[in-house]
Parts: sequence; structure tokens; C-alpha cells
Amino acid sequence: MPPKKPAEKNAKKPAAGGKADKKGKGDDAKGGITQVKVRHILCEKEAKLMEAVNLIKSGKTFNSVAQSHSEDKARVSSGLLGYIGRGDMVQEFTDRAFNQPIGVVSEPFRTQFGYHIILVEDKK
Repeated sequence: MPPKKPAEKNAKKPAAGGKADKKGKGDDAKGGITQVKVRHILCEKEAKLMEAVNLIKSGKTFNSVAQSHSEDKARVSSGLLGYIGRGDMVQEFTDRAFNQPIGVVSEPFRTQFGYHIILVEDKK
């Protein structure tokens, strides 16, 4: 298989039901947002996640708490998952991420992987 061209390097699949645009981002019927940049903290036990929530409420940064409390491999990058598109994560996570205001830590929520809080840093 030939190597990818530089312009295709970061191209994503179109969103479900969407058409690919010239940049490969896809289009989205919900306000044109096709990707969100998100950090998360994931814990198997709700009690541990609530410890993380309380630390953030007491003034600790999301990034530092992600490093100390998250049980996900993204902990090494302060919980950064990067830009995700619709369909990249489980539905509950995607719905929260796309509906969460930028810069506001989410309320805790549960998926099949455990308990999460997220911080959306950008939308495009």
C-alpha cells in the first residue's frame, strides 16, 4: 500500500450519515460541530471519581487530578484524548462531549468502562 499523502495524514472518516468535505472532517447536522477536543478522568469505582471531583472543586487543576486519579492510559497526558468525532467513542461519552460547554467540567457519568468526568477544550 502506498504511503498516505501529507494532506490525508489526519483525515477522519465522515460522521455517520455525513458526507466528507474537502478536508475529510465530514459534515454534521448539529450546528456544524464535527469534532471536540476533550480530556477525561476515568475510574472504575464511583467513590474514586468523586475524590477527583472534590479535588477539582477545591482548586486543583483538571490536568493534575487526571494524572493522579484517572485509571485510563490517557492519564500520562493529563487525560487528553485529543479531538474526537461522533462515533469515535461510546454513545454516552460522545453525547456528553458534544453537548458539554467548553471549559466546564462535566457532571460525573457512567459508561460500560466506568465513571467519567470530562473537560471539553475546543470544538470545530
